[in-house]
Amino acid sequence: MTTDTPSADAAEQTGSAVAVRYQPKTRAFRRYTYLYALASLGMILLYGSMTIILLPVHVQQLEFAHVFTGADAQVHLHDLNVLKEQVDAGKVTPTAEQHRLLGLLNKFNSSRATSLSLVTTVGVVITMLIQPVVGLMSDRTRSRWGRRAPWIAAGGVAGAAMVALLPVVPSLAVLVVVYSLTLLVTGSGQGPLMATVVDRVPENRIGTLSTVTGVIVYLGGIGGSVIAGSLFAAVGLATYFPLAVALLLTSLCFVLLARDRSSRDLAVEPLRIRTFLASYVQALGDRDFRWAWVAKVLFFIGFGIANVYALYMLQSYVTPALSEKEAAQTAPLMQLAGLPAALIGMVVSGRWSDKIGRRKPFVVSASIILAVSFLVPFAWPTVPAMFVQAVVGGFGLGVYIVVDQALFIDLLPHRESAGRDLGVATLGQNLGQALGPILAGLVVASSGGAYGPVWPIGFVLVLLAGLIILPIKRIR
Repeated sequence: MTTDTPSADAAEQTGSAVAVRYQPKTRAFRRYTYLYALASLGMILLYGSMTIILLPVHVQQLEFAHVFTGADAQVHLHDLNVLKEQVDAGKVTPTAEQHRLLGLLNKFNSSRATSLSLVTTVGVVITMLIQPVVGLMSDRTRSRWGRRAPWIAAGGVAGAAMVALLPVVPSLAVLVVVYSLTLLVTGSGQGPLMATVVDRVPENRIGTLSTVTGVIVYLGGIGGSVIAGSLFAAVGLATYFPLAVALLLTSLCFVLLARDRSSRDLAVEPLRIRTFLASYVQALGDRDFRWAWVAKVLFFIGFGIANVYALYMLQSYVTPALSEKEAAQTAPLMQLAGLPAALIGMVVSGRWSDKIGRRKPFVVSASIILAVSFLVPFAWPTVPAMFVQAVVGGFGLGVYIVVDQALFIDLLPHRESAGRDLGVATLGQNLGQALGPILAGLVVASSGGAYGPVWPIGFVLVLLAGLIILPIKRIR
């Protein structure tokens, strides 16, 4: 395969000395699109498998061993959840021993929720703080491979190494450290990868490429959870290993086969502390960008609080309760059920928003749809209700993922600093994903291990996120 160097497909490329800008409907543009989708897929497969299946199960196993000790370690969690259902329904009067075990179950439900929130939050906060800096540094990087490629390659190699360490993590404290480092290094590749869209894609094709990215994000999230749910039953936490290999190979394929122009001659001013600190706030000085950023934070707080405990809800919230293995296999099926609606939302919204030149109606509508979907399992705590929420919410999320990315690209205050400013946009998502689990953990802990209250809180936050988009003036 011919690489996208300045000497290859020269008639198809334009742009500055440090970035290839592809012409639409050309071989170079199509090749870039395929490789960009592949690299995105490698990252999203990992995130989908970790956040939906592997990390919750990993935390649950560590907390079970901490709460149920000695002879209690032989207790079956599913049997205990079934007993709790019967006691709550008034069908069984617990013995003294059963009452003691139910007390341990309540402690376990609270502790695993709090611990998962801790692991998720610390990892996301560290990534959140570093991504704008990585974006700034990638804007200024000089290399024969271009500005972004060294970061993408390093994220793939170092990320794969960290993922390979996760199966042998022995304690919650070590899991916090290793998982945080995993998100840090993979995120250092993800931000620069996204910045290549601004560098290389014509403006009238950004919405369309965002559709491709959105489809990959959704499919990758589902694919990762399905793969993890299937492999976990057979190989347990060793499921991390094939995901590490996928991350490594897809990142390197993009770097080697979708090459950019050299940035060795890039002229940059000396990096000063003021410039470093400004990387966190400069884009937020723009009024419209700031409104979009606040909306993104609220959206992902609401999404995070309602989705971080999906696996646990299948075991301890819905009736009848599922076992650990049943929940690990059912959670990805819920996402799979929402796939058709999500794909329709992605494909229609990306091209439609490009065609009519509008973004706001799509983002607002997507927020309302997702918010309403949260009310279904709140009113009807069953497995079918969880599937209904996944379908309705999947459509809303599909529209949001595609158009929100295009919206932020349209609102970039300084296109020459796209890596930095898109890093700030990603910081908003990461901040929401960090605060969501914290809020969810507080809600579950304060309600004695009950998961139901997270749904109405998620509803309010996501609905508010849609309304905050309305004051934006620079786009329609």
